[in-house]
Amino acid sequence: MRELISLSSYDLMLASLLVLALAGVSTRLRLGIGLQLIIAACRTTAQLLFVGLILKKVFEHAELHWIALITLVMLVVASWEILARQKRKIKSWWGFGVSASSLVVSSFLITLIALFFIIKTDPWYTPQYTIPLLGMLLGNTMNGIALGMDRFVQTAWQQRMVIEQRLMLGQTAMEAIREIRNESMRAGMMPIINAMAAAGIVSLPGMMTGQILAGSEPIEAVKYQIMIMFLITAGTGFGVMAALHFLSKHLFDDRERLRFDHILLIKET
Repeated sequence: MRELISLSSYDLMLASLLVLALAGVSTRLRLGIGLQLIIAACRTTAQLLFVGLILKKVFEHAELHWIALITLVMLVVASWEILARQKRKIKSWWGFGVSASSLVVSSFLITLIALFFIIKTDPWYTPQYTIPLLGMLLGNTMNGIALGMDRFVQTAWQQRMVIEQRLMLGQTAMEAIREIRNESMRAGMMPIINAMAAAGIVSLPGMMTGQILAGSEPIEAVKYQIMIMFLITAGTGFGVMAALHFLSKHLFDDRERLRFDHILLIKET
């Protein structure tokens, strides 16, 4: 296999011209996204370069406390990002707790299982595997949890009269909310299900493409990609389940009355 071709700053500048061209055309057509594209491109460049410098130091000095700090920062940012994607504002600290707990019982647990029993790294916290693996799991699980929570809260609010009628007819809180929870679960899982269905035929997933570009054997890259897809699917599924479980339990009080003020930042009227 050929060695990885290094990219220079000039090469990256050439690639950036495509984004600048898109921003220019968008501005000319008055689409209102030109400035957003430029800001997003600048943020991407700065953030990735910053992360690259940090990871270089971490890889050179693989110490557990630094890796723990990085993973904690990733968890906090992912948890707040989930809240930021909700159309109806969820109580900040309670919502953060739901998001963080769901990520811990899914992404973190799945990552540990992969490191200990599948990849079997030595030491288990080897940053070359731990940080990229956790990052991929967190990113995808975060999207699934955000979609599932948003669908759940939105649909429950829109169908609050239906839920209350079911409660008056004798259904339990979990029975009254079951259909909405199931639909929210499907919404959260749909992106990863579509990604698995299209992998290898419509698209070549990112990790596999990166390994091939780096010079790995295609079959070895495929093996890693299959593992990653399975881990992401499991992490997303368990994460969405956990988030919806917490939301469902907290949406009702001890007398099984519907209480949106328990989960929303501002009481709806």
